[in-house]
Amino acid sequence: MRQEFQTRPEHDDTLELLSLDEPFEPFALSTSDTPRVSIVIPVHGKFAYTIACLRSLAKHGASAASETIVVDDASPDDSAAMLSRVTGLRLLCNEENLGFVGSCNAGAAAARGEFLLFLNNDTQVTSGWLDALLQCFEDHPDCGIAGSRLVYPDGRLQEAGGLVFADGSSWNIGRFEPRDAAAFRYRRETDYVSGAALMIRREVFQRIGGFDARYTPAYYEDTDLAFAVRKLGLHVFYEPASTVIHCEGISAGTDLSTGMKRHQRPNQAKFVDKWATELAMQPPTGTPLEQAVCWRRRGRVLVVDVMTPEPSRDSGSLRLCAILRILGEQGWSVVFHPDDGRASSNEINALGELGCEVLCKPEVTDLPGWLRRHGHALHAVMLCRHTVAGQYADLVRRHAPQAKLLFDTVDLHFLREQRAAELSGNAAMLRQAESSRRSELALIQQADTSFVVSLHEQALLKRLLPSVQVELLSNIHVLHGCDRPHGERRDLVFIGGFGHPPNSDAVRWIANEILPCMRQSMPDLCIHVLGDMPDAARRELATPGVVFHGRVAELGPWLDSCLASLAPLRFGAGVKGKINMAMSYGVPVIATPVAIEGMHLQNGVDVLVAEDACDFASAVRRLQADATLWQQLSAHGMDNVNNHFSARAAATILRKTLD
Repeated sequence: MRQEFQTRPEHDDTLELLSLDEPFEPFALSTSDTPRVSIVIPVHGKFAYTIACLRSLAKHGASAASETIVVDDASPDDSAAMLSRVTGLRLLCNEENLGFVGSCNAGAAAARGEFLLFLNNDTQVTSGWLDALLQCFEDHPDCGIAGSRLVYPDGRLQEAGGLVFADGSSWNIGRFEPRDAAAFRYRRETDYVSGAALMIRREVFQRIGGFDARYTPAYYEDTDLAFAVRKLGLHVFYEPASTVIHCEGISAGTDLSTGMKRHQRPNQAKFVDKWATELAMQPPTGTPLEQAVCWRRRGRVLVVDVMTPEPSRDSGSLRLCAILRILGEQGWSVVFHPDDGRASSNEINALGELGCEVLCKPEVTDLPGWLRRHGHALHAVMLCRHTVAGQYADLVRRHAPQAKLLFDTVDLHFLREQRAAELSGNAAMLRQAESSRRSELALIQQADTSFVVSLHEQALLKRLLPSVQVELLSNIHVLHGCDRPHGERRDLVFIGGFGHPPNSDAVRWIANEILPCMRQSMPDLCIHVLGDMPDAARRELATPGVVFHGRVAELGPWLDSCLASLAPLRFGAGVKGKINMAMSYGVPVIATPVAIEGMHLQNGVDVLVAEDACDFASAVRRLQADATLWQQLSAHGMDNVNNHFSARAAATILRKTLD
């Protein structure tokens, strides 16, 4: 009520709405004889809105081929005559008024695309809107319908998917809320999406029989379509990356007793009669909205890490993003909180594509407060790294006693710190390692289940704490495959950010000892260092043959052209994402014994092991000279990733733990 009666500008300038007052001049729409998407727009008068909608389509093109079909439903004005002057538009004219349902069905019957996209004429689309809906179908083979994020011209959110209650009544999720709030920026399954911007495969629409004519002229036809799609075993998704501005009420008004709106209540009764069995499984009237939004999910799972994951930054981020995706695929409502409270717009959108809601500033300023309000609804809480788990484990037990407490070690910090202390001989570092050891072991005892990433760490914890539940949840990688043969490759890569102590030590070893040793017999050899690197360190370690590229957007081009990847780590713990990543592209790896620990790798079969600088140089010479060895290591490395570091293996462990 407060938002509804607040004074606000009629239009939000950041939406870049096209003017309704612009004089009409003929223009052209993108079209195709073999469209992938057929955009169907029913119209009945309101020419100014229709032409603004079409201009927005012309302005915001898509990578997918499309056609635009306008169905003029016996408009009382000269809409048809004017629209006939728009190049590329397919114009259908109803001889008599068929209403929204009849006009949409007529447009669908004339469509040629694989997908139908029903769009109201009182809408304007935005950049990327169409491709985002298609991406939802690409990411979810069981997607039956995908709908856009609808916003009002004044910038407020109009709909982030829709709820249907047991009595057939419905509600637009997020109505009147800030449109960019993180709570409405993640893809998720929903009860229905508005027909104002709805995508469905043409074959599925035909199989269902189109919009049900019992709802003629309009209202509840989109909700009915969603229920029919689910009856086929498919799902309905809200896609926040697709934003459409909707002047709700322009085409039908808002008065439930007059005009088109007068059909809303009678059609609700028809809907209840048709779907009585299915409605019995919907949330009862009065169910809190937060609970109703998650009604189709198995429960809520909260995941907390130090910061928002960024897959191009480190292997831990890559692994966490894969875990979040798997949890969503297994039916959980997933919520992520970065302990530093920060998440950029791009990071929120990236996790949103995985179906994950982000709790961050300014909406969520502290996790303890959120846990007090929402802890009762959590099925499980996963705390990543001992620094995070140490802060929140007791709070989770207090505010979510029913939730499973999961501790994701990421790697055993105390083991890494202990090895670094032994390498340096630093007594202070050794004391820090012992402190971390006590902290981590206490948290592992407190948790219901702890995750480690290597068999070595799992065996170590079983010796130290025989009664605890420890599961192997290792790195998770997609198998990219090897595209270029041995003869087309040269140079070496090292993958890893300088901020991680084992990586910074490795880069120094490369610059100071390993590369000089290699260049004695291979003077033109270069090592490309890919990862965040401070300017001061670049200047300090600058040497011929070492090229610092910083963090790169895509590792693929580098891994498709290099001879081998180096992992000269002298201390550390866990399994090494740099090794998994290289092997996923079929790139042989030369690594220290510490680097391959617990990774199911055998020297000379899956990997080449080197203990000192001369060993690394010798291994590179072997790979340059022996194409058969190179091919063997490439193939076995890919097998290793597929067998031990796939999403399939991780999904099995998560299902076992959470079920």
